[in-house]
Amino acid sequence: MEKNDFTKKEKKKKAAKGPNQRLRHRTAVLIVLILVIGFGAIVARLGYLTTIQSGELQQAAVEQQLMDRKLPAKRGTIYDSNGKVLAESASVWQVVMSPANIDTDEQRNAIASGLSEILGLDKADLLEKTKQNSYYVVVKRKIESDARTKILELIDTLKEKYSCSDYAVQLQDDYKRYYPNNDLASNVIGFTGSDEQGLEGIEYEYDTYLKGTAGRIVTAKNSVGTEMPFQYEQNVEAKNGNNLYLTIDSTIQSICEKYMAQGIIDNDVLNKGVCILMDVNTGAILAMVTANGYDLNNPYELSDKDKQEIAALPENEQDAAESAALSAMWRNKAVADTYEPGSVFKMCTASMVLEEGLVDPDTSTFYCAGSMTIADAGAIHCHNLAGHGTQSFTEAIVNSCNPAFMQMGQLLGINKYTQYYKAFGFADKTGIDLPGEADDQFFTDMDEVDLAVGSFGQNFKITPIQMITACAAVANGGYVLQPYVVSKITDSDGNVVKNVEKTVKRQAISKETSDKMNEILEYNTSTSGSTSGYVPGYRVAGKTGTSEKKGVKIVSNYSEDYIASFCGYAPADDPQVAMLVFFDTPNGGSYYGSQVASPVFINIMTEVLPYLDIKTSYSDDELEYIDTVAGSYVGLSVSEARTNAENDGFTVTVKGEGNNVISQIPAPSSQIPNGGNIVLYTDEASTAEKVTVPKLVGYSVSEVNAVASSYGLNVSLVGAASGSVVSTSQDIAEGTMVSEGSLITVTFSSSVSVND
Repeated sequence: MEKNDFTKKEKKKKAAKGPNQRLRHRTAVLIVLILVIGFGAIVARLGYLTTIQSGELQQAAVEQQLMDRKLPAKRGTIYDSNGKVLAESASVWQVVMSPANIDTDEQRNAIASGLSEILGLDKADLLEKTKQNSYYVVVKRKIESDARTKILELIDTLKEKYSCSDYAVQLQDDYKRYYPNNDLASNVIGFTGSDEQGLEGIEYEYDTYLKGTAGRIVTAKNSVGTEMPFQYEQNVEAKNGNNLYLTIDSTIQSICEKYMAQGIIDNDVLNKGVCILMDVNTGAILAMVTANGYDLNNPYELSDKDKQEIAALPENEQDAAESAALSAMWRNKAVADTYEPGSVFKMCTASMVLEEGLVDPDTSTFYCAGSMTIADAGAIHCHNLAGHGTQSFTEAIVNSCNPAFMQMGQLLGINKYTQYYKAFGFADKTGIDLPGEADDQFFTDMDEVDLAVGSFGQNFKITPIQMITACAAVANGGYVLQPYVVSKITDSDGNVVKNVEKTVKRQAISKETSDKMNEILEYNTSTSGSTSGYVPGYRVAGKTGTSEKKGVKIVSNYSEDYIASFCGYAPADDPQVAMLVFFDTPNGGSYYGSQVASPVFINIMTEVLPYLDIKTSYSDDELEYIDTVAGSYVGLSVSEARTNAENDGFTVTVKGEGNNVISQIPAPSSQIPNGGNIVLYTDEASTAEKVTVPKLVGYSVSEVNAVASSYGLNVSLVGAASGSVVSTSQDIAEGTMVSEGSLITVTFSSSVSVND
């Protein structure tokens, strides 16, 4: 009985105890589960942070602990062939602030006000920058010394008056690109962007060499964001860029640009002009002009004409028009544009038939009836509609006779013509070390009509740099060279990194063919030939060109737009330099190469050849027109001065009532024609006398001399002085008031209007 009672009590006790134990057990399990899950989440989060986000967190930690500043590298200098600086980087500064080190509104206001006044920036914008959560904000770059001085004074004031941190406003070293010659060789040199990166021209093409490698200063920061002592600093020095030495001679470049700019004005050229001067034996480019250029120090400044045209457009079209105008202004037309070469290409066609032995230069003849019918194209006309009749090989070149060259094309055939076209380098880019070189545009599925017009340089397109390269090959024995504009690269210490040597691609024609072409093309420019390109005292070889921009198939398809060109070289018996001059769409009355491009070629060569120390060789006829150096007659008595001047070969005019010479026109050492007039002034009153420059354009040599003499003026003749020539320009404009005896330079060229 007692046992049963005990058992019942135990059961009751257990029954009462069971639910509590289960509850406690479940609670314990739940707590453990929560702990496990929580711990697992922590482990997972730690795993995520240490793996997935470790890089970001480490970077954030580094940014909180380190201050990283960039040290700019100095961009390399660009020199011309004589070591004259064309582009260089000079020290400037950038203004930076550390908003995290600016503590009060008073400091923020003082900083914003001071920087706004000095730098011309908006104060409200600057005030917002002072509130940024940053240790490094660039305020303005490329400030120069005047602004730097004012900023340093402001920094002192901020420290003394407002207790600003040393890091609140700082100046850091920077560089700015300068071009000391402004627009000289602008389309070749190019320019850089705000970060000194090359954007155009040589600056772009050789950016890797020029830019150098920036350095860094990495400094530890303490808990308040200021730099810790120098032992916590790591300095990686900047490596300055390499220097470039160009083949461009700035003196020759200046001469070319001067006469090209005048040619643009004289001929009202609508679409710029190109001049390239090349060393025919190396491929080095001595000058390259796209006229007119632009100011490299202000490369986004358009001409007044462009601005006016853009302003006249609807507002929604102006941005696109401005971008297009800038691109056109920066474009290096000498390498980036293609054109139909016209008759200058005839020097290549003539070389082809000579090389193949298809003509005998002494006995072969070509008949011109004024036109020639090719296949189904109808009659393709000569510029001489009456025809040249029977003519020799040389006469066909001098006459620039299209039917004669169509006959040469037929002798060659399509395959041979194409073979030589490629051999002269027209089918490939030249490989010049300038950006943006264009491809040629040759015939597809060439037929007999294409061959006919292609023989005289029409209906296909090449670049100017290809044409001058082919011309050099005609001159130098047939060798096609790779043109180049950088001759040497040095490091910042002057050590040579790279020397550029000439590259011969192939030989297109033999030396025998080249020599014969030199002889014929020299005759073409002489007084016995067309006189285009004639430079007294020098043996010049060359060919004019007048090409239709829209091509030609038959006579009724003539275009109104032309390119006038001249391509030649000197000396013809030992070629040294070749030059191509062309003007795109002359609109000044004449569009013939002989009357538009040839005078510019003559003017440039007249100055460049003596500069290059190429020796003269005058004929007896030329000796009559050689200039003589005027002596100094100032300070002498009138009688002594007159005697000396007359003995020097001059006529003499005395002005004034004095006994001694106080001044003279032309000045001592001036180059004036033999027999020219020296005016001797003997008192101050007489020196004030002036004469009006007459019109000297459109006359023969004798007429120019007669008119100038009647005004008491001297004339220097440039170009052909005999044969069928006419004056095409004068360097002092008609109507200008000058002293009696002043020297007027007058340029002559062929008076024969040849559609060359």
